[in-house]
Amino acid sequence: MAVVVIVFVIALIGGSFYMLDYSLAPDPNRLDTDSCYRQQFEKYPESKVWVDSLRSIDALRDTFLTMPTGERHHAFYVNRGSTRTALVIHGWRDCAIKFFWLARIYEHELGYNVVIPDLHGCGESEGDAIQMGRKDRLDALHWLKTFQTDTMVVHGVSMGAATTMMLSGEKMPDGIKDLRFVEDCGYTSVWDEFAGQLEEQFGLPPFPLMHATSLLCQLCYGWNFSEASALEQVRKCQYPMLFIHGSIDTFVPTAMVYPLYEAKPGTKALWIADGAEHALSYHEHKAEYISKLRAFCLDQ
Repeated sequence: MAVVVIVFVIALIGGSFYMLDYSLAPDPNRLDTDSCYRQQFEKYPESKVWVDSLRSIDALRDTFLTMPTGERHHAFYVNRGSTRTALVIHGWRDCAIKFFWLARIYEHELGYNVVIPDLHGCGESEGDAIQMGRKDRLDALHWLKTFQTDTMVVHGVSMGAATTMMLSGEKMPDGIKDLRFVEDCGYTSVWDEFAGQLEEQFGLPPFPLMHATSLLCQLCYGWNFSEASALEQVRKCQYPMLFIHGSIDTFVPTAMVYPLYEAKPGTKALWIADGAEHALSYHEHKAEYISKLRAFCLDQ
């Protein structure tokens, strides 16, 4: 019996390290910007026209900030001299370049300045592990304060949406007259998302691997899966929020958006994009996506 227990513990520890690395290891090709641009322009040709037009007038600027943690983070910044600024937040193992399609909407269609950061451990930002929005919310807050204008929108997709929601429950900077949040296909919590993927991809129940890996994450990175809850942060949000989710999303199941929407007090709106898989609501419904953002950000 003792041998069985020892083998089980060793397997559990090994499985926990594997799961943590599988979930939080940065993209090994994160600095291959040529590939990122190529993928972005092939999927969203309109973003190439936008980037080329900005480059022709030297308006797409690289900027770096030192975070309170001491790490150096990168973002692209487009300043069109507006009193409106959008903070666009990318998804899991992605980078700012792959979300130029969204930045283009805010700058070109809606007239905003745009800040598009690389999150911790992504793109050109320092960091040895992805943070799933938990600590990213504080980095996003730092970007928000640095580029603060009268009117601001924070818009994230997937992990970026979870970051957006986790940020929304924090104390916001004084002086922003109009602040809104848009989350597109974000998860209720890291625990819920990882438990779902553990079952979907490996056919395993949450116990005991999720519990052990969450503890390991706490020991290694200072946060655990349970506390990384967009749902709990949304409950505290006092600003307008638009919820977007594809109707056939299985990676972050569509069902997750409903408790998030119900938990949000005050002004809110919900759009389920018919026939859209994960993070593809804009790709499948471009005109309607822009229309929804225009109505939420400008027409209210």
